[in-house]
Amino acid sequence: MAASEPLPFDPIARAAEIWTAKIGPSSAMAAVTSVFRVQQVLQQAVDAALRPHELTFARYEALVLLRFSRTGALPMSLMGQRLQLHPTSITNIVDRLEAAELVRRRPHPTDKRTTLVEITDAGRRRGEEATASVTAVDFGLVGLSDDEVTALTSLLAKVRRAAGDFS
Repeated sequence: MAASEPLPFDPIARAAEIWTAKIGPSSAMAAVTSVFRVQQVLQQAVDAALRPHELTFARYEALVLLRFSRTGALPMSLMGQRLQLHPTSITNIVDRLEAAELVRRRPHPTDKRTTLVEITDAGRRRGEEATASVTAVDFGLVGLSDDEVTALTSLLAKVRRAAGDFS
């Protein structure tokens, strides 16, 4: 949570100084702590933008994935893979979106073991409205130029690739 007033100093920089004095090199600790703090800042901004649309970020991502799909429908298993979520989590997300009438489940036409999730017209509208809201606040990513955002994305992709997130 953001403090009611900004601190008069950077607590991560201060922690890095102390870490260096007591433990040793602090660059990795400071970077990871910064990433975690920025994640909190971004989450707060995105949550605030999505709240009027009665969506969480996970549900918003699912709607966007379906909107971007060729037919507006995907197998639940593929949704879980693309969103990098456990099957239980994708089931919960789809349950909530279906209860809000933003998606519907339907049987796969050729594979009886597969359930498709299809975005509804209401889901498309809600997704478009929510997209306008999160893009209006740049997903909370403030203080960086377009080039810096591109560089940040590239640097974080290196970490993700090295960790096995994708090949």
